[in-house]
Amino acid sequence: MRDFGVFCSLVLLCCCCISQAEIFTSIGQMTDLVFTEKELVQSLAEYIKAEEAKLAAVKSWANKLDSLTKISTSDPEGFLAHPVNAYKLVKRLNTEWSELESLVLQNPSDGFISNMTAHRRYFPDEEDETGAARALMRLQDTYQLDSEAFAQGKLPGTHSNARLTVDDCFGMGKTAYNDGDYYHAVLWMQQALRQLDAGDEAEVVKSDILDYLSYSVYQMGDLPRALELTRRLVAIDPNHQRAGGNLRYFEVLLSKQMKEQNQAFEPATEEPIQLGTYTRPRDHLPEREAYEALCRGEGLQMNEARRSHLFCRYRDGRRNPRLLLRPLMEEDEWDSPRIVRYIDFLSEREMSKIKELAKPRLERATVRDPKTGVLTTAQYRVSKSAWLEGEEDPLIERVNQRIEDVTGLTVETAELLQVANYGVGGQYEPHYDFSRRPFDSSLKADGNRLATFLNYMSDVVAGGATVFPDIGASIRPRKGTSVFWYNLFQSGDGDYRTRHAACPVLVGSKWVSNKWIHERGQEFRRPCGLAEVD
Repeated sequence: MRDFGVFCSLVLLCCCCISQAEIFTSIGQMTDLVFTEKELVQSLAEYIKAEEAKLAAVKSWANKLDSLTKISTSDPEGFLAHPVNAYKLVKRLNTEWSELESLVLQNPSDGFISNMTAHRRYFPDEEDETGAARALMRLQDTYQLDSEAFAQGKLPGTHSNARLTVDDCFGMGKTAYNDGDYYHAVLWMQQALRQLDAGDEAEVVKSDILDYLSYSVYQMGDLPRALELTRRLVAIDPNHQRAGGNLRYFEVLLSKQMKEQNQAFEPATEEPIQLGTYTRPRDHLPEREAYEALCRGEGLQMNEARRSHLFCRYRDGRRNPRLLLRPLMEEDEWDSPRIVRYIDFLSEREMSKIKELAKPRLERATVRDPKTGVLTTAQYRVSKSAWLEGEEDPLIERVNQRIEDVTGLTVETAELLQVANYGVGGQYEPHYDFSRRPFDSSLKADGNRLATFLNYMSDVVAGGATVFPDIGASIRPRKGTSVFWYNLFQSGDGDYRTRHAACPVLVGSKWVSNKWIHERGQEFRRPCGLAEVD
């Protein structure tokens, strides 16, 4: 619009100059105005065409998002329960809405821009988009999901229209590449290439995919395939900045390798590239395989003989008069260490109220650095949490009292009720609830964490189990129920069998609240003993 205004001003200036020369007295001179007007009309037509194209693009965006938001706002938690939907929401708000804003800014609309400005501070940023991409890869690994099925939204326990586009897959691969995670870079660049070759529309070009894919394949140690991918890249883009140098480098390396193995150097081929499969590199977690198997429901160690010794019973007023009117059903989940579940521990109203109190103060969960003792965030704990005091609401006080009634342990020295919500791929890798640092300053007053009381405040469609890798136990979330176990033996020593983890949430939104019960005040409630017994 601004350019068109300048053009009109120049033309009018020319017209004014001509009129001062009394152009109307000469038909010959007036013919120039005819062509001037024609140029104006052509310019106006081009401007209208450009504005219509821009408006068509904005309308297309609006229509697409209007349909999408009708679905998402009808059941926000249900919509975001699918990790692909959650990832694409973060990606849209961090990247795509900015592109739309730039498009509209070419001809500013004050209402739209002021609205964007007001909401921008709440948008996800680059770190959020990267974190969401990493979360999808974590889900892919833990639940052994095929990239193609994942990209089509085919996840266990759900039927969804959520899809990853070529550009989404490319973005996933680029995130992994930038992290030096060439294993996942290969998986997602391969998927982007598959979808592009299948005819899917994309903004990214094939040469960019091949560029990242070829180098990632090389980093995975597959030199022949890296060379062939680079040849294809050079064929598509002979002037590519890095491809030519990489091609010569790979050819020299492969030629040397072939000579050492007494094999002939293979010439270039026009056959379709057979994409490779690679082994996932090992990481910092020693029990990674056992932990992830339990998350998938595999590797359980409870056989039928042991299961026959598990029972259910009522916790009633014989132990605590407050349970006379509301006895609780107690189920054995595991025999050694003993883990029990309480049915209908929290009501729907109580869970809703706890969530309502926690939501405004949810912050990224932290862990204590084992070397420095300082609280910090970590990739192995991905959730947000809030702490609720009993004085804040009578309901919290009642829940605390109920925990004391059913466990027989005082909560006077327990920590505040911690509420946690797990987002996209939310998890907490294997850890101990008790401290293994004998001189931990945080334990001086109330002693170590004697026991854990964990409330499940939502059902989870897939994933999200609480697993104990050392004993092969897996506890599924069941809304309204609670599980309880001791972290310490009666001798006061830590029970290392209680090392546990919160599996990544594959589909759903996981809400929990927990109470960590400390040693002080339990002297006559759980007497000490010299033996390490349950």
